[in-house]
This record gives sequence, structure tokens and C-alpha cells, in this order.
Amino acid sequence: MKVTIYTDGACSGNPGIGGWGAVMITSNNETILLHGGLSDTTNNQMELIAVIKALEYLKESTEILILTDSKYVMNGMESWIKNWKQNGWKNASKKPVKNRDLWEKLDAETAKHQIEWKWVKGHSGDKNNEKADFLARRFIEKN
Repeated sequence: MKVTIYTDGACSGNPGIGGWGAVMITSNNETILLHGGLSDTTNNQMELIAVIKALEYLKESTEILILTDSKYVMNGMESWIKNWKQNGWKNASKKPVKNRDLWEKLDAETAKHQIEWKWVKGHSGDKNNEKADFLARRFIEKN
């Protein structure tokens, strides 16, 4: 099975109340919507949790295309994380990597699948990115 996943995170205040959303589309055109949030979080944490929760939903190794409007998440997974792990979870400035617990969880989840990352410009009319954004904002608006 192949799955396409759109993810987004949002925060009202940074830190503040935040939400995450994921739109998952399977190879047989089933759409799965996931969302949630936290009362005290950051935008970057919500972006990471959106991807983690979507991957946790998949119980079998899967071929996945992840579309995110977060360059933080995409760059982290495609280039930064390798050096962070080699450098004892220190960034290029020799400081501890922020959100290390989430990066480690995301790294563990991605290891279970075959993943291709693609950046999509936020708020540019991509209907599934807009839907992920709507899901992320729902938690904020309800709380």
C-alpha cells in the first residue's frame, strides 16, 4: 500500500495553545483525517507531532509521500538529523537540539517506512495542505 500524507501544525502564541492535523490518502483513495493539540506548545512541536501521529497510525511498513509546509521538519529529517545524531544531539552551534524527544520519536517512526519528503508552500491553494491546516486550527479554536 502507498500513502500520501499532508501534515500541518499551528499555534496561537508561541508558546501557546497549538494544534496539529494530518490528511492521509491511501492508494485505494481512502482519506483518513487525524488531528489533536496541546494547551502549552510551540508551532515547531505541532509540526513534528503531526507527522509522528500520522506515522504512528500506520501499523505496517508502508511506502509514503509526506507533504509538509514546514521546512523545519523537512530539513531536519533530510539533512540535519544525521549530524545531530553523530554529534550527540548537538546542533551546528554545539548547543542541544531543541525538541530532541520529538526528533527521536520521528526518527524511530520514519525508520519503519520508505519515505519521500516534499515541501509544499503553505496557504497556496493546495486543498489537502489547506485541510491539514484547518484540522490543526480546529483544536485551537475549540480550546
